[in-house]
Amino acid sequence: MISIIILTLNEEQDLPICLDALGWCDDIHLLDSGSTDNTLAIAESYSLTLHYNAFSSFGQQRNHALDAIATKYDWILFLDADEVVTPAFVTAIKTQTAAADEAVAGFYCCWKMMLNGRWLKHCDNFPKWQFRLLRRGRVRFTDFGHGQKEGEIDGVLEYIKEPYLHFSFSKGWTEWFARHNKYSSQEAKSRLESNAPFKDIFASNTSQRNPALKAWLVKIPGWPFLRFLQAYFLNLGFLEGKHGYTYCVNMAFYEHLIKIKMKEIKYQSITKEKQTLL
Repeated sequence: MISIIILTLNEEQDLPICLDALGWCDDIHLLDSGSTDNTLAIAESYSLTLHYNAFSSFGQQRNHALDAIATKYDWILFLDADEVVTPAFVTAIKTQTAAADEAVAGFYCCWKMMLNGRWLKHCDNFPKWQFRLLRRGRVRFTDFGHGQKEGEIDGVLEYIKEPYLHFSFSKGWTEWFARHNKYSSQEAKSRLESNAPFKDIFASNTSQRNPALKAWLVKIPGWPFLRFLQAYFLNLGFLEGKHGYTYCVNMAFYEHLIKIKMKEIKYQSITKEKQTLL
Protein backbone atom coordinates (compact mmCIF):
# COMPACT_ATOMS: atom_id res chain seq x y z
CA MET A 1 0.00 0.00 0.00
CA ILE A 2 0.90 3.67 -0.18
CA SER A 3 1.02 6.48 2.40
CA ILE A 4 0.19 10.05 1.36
CA ILE A 5 1.69 13.35 2.56
CA ILE A 6 0.02 16.65 1.63
CA LEU A 7 1.72 20.03 2.14
CA THR A 8 -0.68 22.86 3.01
CA LEU A 9 -0.88 26.57 3.75
CA ASN A 10 -4.34 28.18 3.64
CA GLU A 11 -5.88 25.57 1.37
CA GLU A 12 -9.52 25.65 2.54
CA GLN A 13 -10.78 25.93 -1.04
CA ASP A 14 -8.86 23.06 -2.65
CA LEU A 15 -8.30 20.64 0.21
CA PRO A 16 -11.77 19.01 0.32
CA ILE A 17 -11.61 18.02 -3.37
CA CYS A 18 -8.12 16.62 -2.91
CA LEU A 19 -9.09 14.60 0.17
CA ASP A 20 -12.38 13.35 -1.27
CA ALA A 21 -10.39 11.49 -3.92
CA LEU A 22 -8.27 9.66 -1.30
CA GLY A 23 -10.83 7.30 0.20
CA TRP A 24 -8.73 4.37 -0.98
CA CYS A 25 -5.81 5.33 1.33
CA ASP A 26 -5.77 4.51 5.07
CA ASP A 27 -2.62 6.52 5.91
CA ILE A 28 -2.90 10.22 5.03
CA HIS A 29 -0.71 12.88 6.62
CA LEU A 30 -1.14 16.64 6.29
CA LEU A 31 1.94 18.79 6.93
CA ASP A 32 0.77 22.36 7.51
CA SER A 33 3.01 25.42 7.68
CA GLY A 34 0.77 27.84 9.56
CA SER A 35 -2.67 28.07 7.94
CA THR A 36 -4.89 30.89 9.22
CA ASP A 37 -8.05 29.96 7.31
CA ASN A 38 -10.24 26.84 7.74
CA THR A 39 -7.65 24.40 6.40
CA LEU A 40 -7.04 22.67 9.74
CA ALA A 41 -10.75 22.51 10.62
CA ILE A 42 -11.44 20.86 7.27
CA ALA A 43 -8.55 18.44 7.76
CA GLU A 44 -9.87 17.41 11.17
CA SER A 45 -13.14 16.31 9.59
CA TYR A 46 -11.26 13.65 7.60
CA SER A 47 -9.43 10.55 8.73
CA LEU A 48 -5.83 11.78 8.63
CA THR A 49 -2.95 12.86 10.86
CA LEU A 50 -2.00 16.53 11.25
CA HIS A 51 1.58 17.79 11.54
CA TYR A 52 3.18 21.25 11.59
CA ASN A 53 6.48 22.68 10.38
CA ALA A 54 7.38 26.28 9.49
CA PHE A 55 7.94 26.57 5.75
CA SER A 56 11.41 27.37 4.47
CA SER A 57 11.36 25.84 0.98
CA PHE A 58 9.63 22.99 -0.81
CA GLY A 59 12.71 20.81 -0.75
CA GLN A 60 13.23 21.39 2.98
CA GLN A 61 9.56 20.81 3.75
CA ARG A 62 9.43 17.49 1.93
CA ASN A 63 12.65 16.32 3.59
CA HIS A 64 11.24 17.31 6.98
CA ALA A 65 8.17 15.22 6.21
CA LEU A 66 10.34 12.22 5.41
CA ASP A 67 12.31 12.67 8.65
CA ALA A 68 9.52 13.56 11.07
CA ILE A 69 6.43 11.67 9.89
CA ALA A 70 6.14 7.99 10.72
CA THR A 71 4.20 6.66 7.76
CA LYS A 72 2.46 3.30 7.81
CA TYR A 73 3.91 2.23 4.48
CA ASP A 74 7.31 2.45 2.81
CA TRP A 75 5.88 3.87 -0.42
CA ILE A 76 5.01 7.57 -0.03
CA LEU A 77 3.07 9.79 -2.45
CA PHE A 78 3.46 13.56 -2.07
CA LEU A 79 0.51 15.70 -3.14
CA ASP A 80 -0.35 19.40 -3.10
CA ALA A 81 -3.85 20.48 -2.09
CA ASP A 82 -4.69 21.62 -5.63
CA GLU A 83 -3.93 18.16 -7.04
CA VAL A 84 -6.51 15.40 -7.43
CA VAL A 85 -5.79 11.74 -8.11
CA THR A 86 -7.98 9.88 -10.58
CA PRO A 87 -9.03 6.20 -10.30
CA ALA A 88 -6.76 5.40 -13.26
CA PHE A 89 -3.80 7.10 -11.57
CA VAL A 90 -4.47 5.20 -8.32
CA THR A 91 -4.57 1.91 -10.20
CA ALA A 92 -1.30 2.76 -11.92
CA ILE A 93 0.63 3.63 -8.74
CA LYS A 94 -0.69 0.58 -6.88
CA THR A 95 0.23 -1.71 -9.75
CA GLN A 96 3.69 -0.29 -10.37
CA THR A 97 4.76 -0.03 -6.73
CA ALA A 98 3.62 -3.60 -6.08
CA ALA A 99 5.63 -4.85 -9.04
CA ALA A 100 8.67 -2.62 -8.49
CA ASP A 101 12.06 -4.25 -8.25
CA GLU A 102 14.04 -3.50 -5.08
CA ALA A 103 16.34 -1.30 -7.14
CA VAL A 104 13.50 1.16 -7.81
CA ALA A 105 13.75 4.10 -5.40
CA GLY A 106 10.81 6.06 -6.76
CA PHE A 107 8.73 7.28 -9.68
CA TYR A 108 8.25 10.45 -11.67
CA CYS A 109 4.60 11.37 -12.05
CA CYS A 110 2.88 13.75 -14.47
CA TRP A 111 -0.23 15.93 -14.32
CA LYS A 112 -3.03 17.21 -16.47
CA MET A 113 -3.02 21.01 -16.10
CA MET A 114 -6.68 22.05 -15.79
CA LEU A 115 -8.10 25.52 -16.50
CA ASN A 116 -11.87 26.03 -16.13
CA GLY A 117 -12.45 22.35 -16.82
CA ARG A 118 -10.17 22.26 -19.88
CA TRP A 119 -7.07 20.09 -20.01
CA LEU A 120 -4.22 22.20 -21.41
CA LYS A 121 -2.37 19.28 -22.93
CA HIS A 122 -0.58 21.25 -25.65
CA CYS A 123 0.01 24.56 -23.85
CA ASP A 124 1.57 22.92 -20.80
CA ASN A 125 3.98 20.68 -22.72
CA PHE A 126 2.43 17.44 -21.45
CA PRO A 127 3.88 15.36 -19.94
CA LYS A 128 5.75 17.42 -17.32
CA TRP A 129 7.46 15.06 -14.90
CA GLN A 130 7.41 15.66 -11.15
CA PHE A 131 9.18 13.43 -8.64
CA ARG A 132 6.35 12.59 -6.22
CA LEU A 133 6.30 8.86 -5.43
CA LEU A 134 9.19 7.32 -3.49
CA ARG A 135 10.36 4.47 -1.33
CA ARG A 136 11.13 5.65 2.22
CA GLY A 137 14.82 6.02 3.02
CA ARG A 138 15.95 5.92 -0.59
CA VAL A 139 15.60 9.51 -1.84
CA ARG A 140 16.08 13.09 -0.62
CA PHE A 141 14.75 16.30 -2.16
CA THR A 142 16.67 19.41 -3.13
CA ASP A 143 15.40 22.91 -3.95
CA PHE A 144 15.11 23.83 -7.62
CA GLY A 145 13.87 27.28 -8.65
CA HIS A 146 10.62 27.91 -6.80
CA GLY A 147 10.04 24.20 -6.31
CA GLN A 148 12.04 21.05 -5.74
CA LYS A 149 13.38 17.95 -7.44
CA GLU A 150 15.02 14.72 -6.39
CA GLY A 151 18.40 15.05 -4.71
CA GLU A 152 20.34 12.06 -3.38
CA ILE A 153 19.02 8.81 -4.85
CA ASP A 154 19.73 5.26 -3.72
CA GLY A 155 18.52 3.30 -6.72
CA VAL A 156 16.79 4.05 -10.00
CA LEU A 157 13.75 6.17 -10.83
CA GLU A 158 10.96 5.07 -13.16
CA TYR A 159 7.80 6.69 -14.56
CA ILE A 160 4.07 6.58 -13.83
CA LYS A 161 2.62 7.51 -17.21
CA GLU A 162 -1.00 7.82 -16.08
CA PRO A 163 -1.53 11.48 -15.00
CA TYR A 164 -3.29 13.04 -12.03
CA LEU A 165 -5.12 16.39 -12.20
CA HIS A 166 -3.57 19.75 -11.31
CA PHE A 167 -5.87 22.73 -10.65
CA SER A 168 -3.27 25.50 -10.50
CA PHE A 169 -5.85 28.21 -11.28
CA SER A 170 -8.51 27.13 -8.79
CA LYS A 171 -8.10 30.27 -6.64
CA GLY A 172 -8.35 32.61 -9.63
CA TRP A 173 -5.92 34.69 -11.66
CA THR A 174 -5.33 37.28 -8.94
CA GLU A 175 -3.89 34.62 -6.65
CA TRP A 176 -1.99 33.05 -9.56
CA PHE A 177 -0.31 36.38 -10.37
CA ALA A 178 0.63 36.96 -6.73
CA ARG A 179 2.08 33.47 -6.45
CA HIS A 180 4.03 33.71 -9.69
CA ASN A 181 5.39 37.13 -8.82
CA LYS A 182 7.05 35.43 -5.84
CA TYR A 183 8.06 32.42 -7.94
CA SER A 184 9.68 34.64 -10.57
CA SER A 185 12.05 36.09 -7.95
CA GLN A 186 13.12 32.59 -6.93
CA GLU A 187 13.48 31.48 -10.56
CA ALA A 188 15.58 34.54 -11.43
CA LYS A 189 18.03 33.82 -8.65
CA SER A 190 18.15 30.11 -9.50
CA ARG A 191 18.80 30.69 -13.20
CA LEU A 192 21.56 33.21 -12.52
CA GLU A 193 23.26 30.76 -10.19
CA SER A 194 22.85 27.80 -12.53
CA ASN A 195 26.03 26.24 -13.85
CA ALA A 196 24.29 23.66 -16.03
CA PRO A 197 26.48 22.86 -19.04
CA PHE A 198 24.99 23.43 -22.51
CA LYS A 199 25.18 19.73 -23.35
CA ASP A 200 22.60 18.99 -20.64
CA ILE A 201 19.95 20.53 -22.89
CA PHE A 202 20.08 17.27 -24.83
CA ALA A 203 20.04 14.96 -21.79
CA SER A 204 17.35 12.26 -21.73
CA ASN A 205 16.70 12.74 -18.01
CA THR A 206 14.25 15.60 -17.47
CA SER A 207 15.76 16.55 -14.11
CA GLN A 208 19.06 17.10 -15.87
CA ARG A 209 17.60 18.65 -19.02
CA ASN A 210 15.08 21.11 -17.51
CA PRO A 211 17.56 23.13 -15.39
CA ALA A 212 19.78 23.50 -18.44
CA LEU A 213 16.88 24.56 -20.67
CA LYS A 214 15.76 27.20 -18.16
CA ALA A 215 19.26 28.56 -17.68
CA TRP A 216 20.12 28.79 -21.40
CA LEU A 217 16.81 29.66 -23.09
CA VAL A 218 16.32 32.74 -20.89
CA LYS A 219 19.52 34.17 -22.41
CA ILE A 220 17.98 34.27 -25.90
CA PRO A 221 16.87 37.79 -26.94
CA GLY A 222 13.09 37.99 -26.99
CA TRP A 223 12.74 34.73 -25.07
CA PRO A 224 9.37 35.53 -23.41
CA PHE A 225 7.78 36.10 -26.84
CA LEU A 226 9.46 32.96 -28.19
CA ARG A 227 8.01 31.07 -25.21
CA PHE A 228 4.55 32.18 -26.35
CA LEU A 229 5.19 31.13 -29.96
CA GLN A 230 6.51 27.75 -28.86
CA ALA A 231 3.53 26.93 -26.66
CA TYR A 232 0.75 28.50 -28.71
CA PHE A 233 1.81 27.64 -32.26
CA LEU A 234 4.54 24.97 -32.30
CA ASN A 235 2.88 22.95 -29.52
CA LEU A 236 -0.59 23.57 -30.98
CA GLY A 237 -1.83 25.45 -27.94
CA PHE A 238 -4.26 27.32 -30.20
CA LEU A 239 -6.30 24.10 -30.37
CA GLU A 240 -7.26 24.71 -26.73
CA GLY A 241 -9.18 27.87 -27.59
CA LYS A 242 -9.36 30.93 -25.36
CA HIS A 243 -8.11 28.96 -22.36
CA GLY A 244 -4.97 28.04 -24.27
CA TYR A 245 -4.38 31.60 -25.41
CA THR A 246 -4.81 33.00 -21.90
CA TYR A 247 -2.43 30.43 -20.44
CA CYS A 248 0.26 30.96 -23.09
CA VAL A 249 0.13 34.76 -22.76
CA ASN A 250 0.49 34.62 -18.98
CA MET A 251 3.29 32.05 -19.05
CA ALA A 252 5.17 34.33 -21.45
CA PHE A 253 4.58 37.21 -19.03
CA TYR A 254 5.94 35.02 -16.22
CA GLU A 255 9.13 34.48 -18.24
CA HIS A 256 9.26 38.26 -18.82
CA LEU A 257 9.13 38.82 -15.05
CA ILE A 258 11.99 36.38 -14.57
CA LYS A 259 14.15 38.22 -17.12
CA ILE A 260 13.40 41.59 -15.50
CA LYS A 261 14.35 40.28 -12.09
CA MET A 262 17.52 38.67 -13.39
CA LYS A 263 18.61 42.08 -14.70
CA GLU A 264 17.65 43.66 -11.38
CA ILE A 265 19.75 41.17 -9.42
CA LYS A 266 22.72 41.79 -11.70
CA TYR A 267 22.34 45.56 -11.35
CA GLN A 268 22.12 45.34 -7.57
CA SER A 269 25.22 43.14 -7.50
CA ILE A 270 27.22 45.62 -9.63
CA THR A 271 26.03 48.55 -7.51
CA LYS A 272 27.05 46.74 -4.35
CA GLU A 273 30.52 46.03 -5.75
CA LYS A 274 31.00 49.70 -6.69
CA GLN A 275 29.96 50.84 -3.23
CA THR A 276 32.46 48.41 -1.71
CA LEU A 277 35.26 49.93 -3.80
CA LEU A 278 34.47 53.50 -2.72
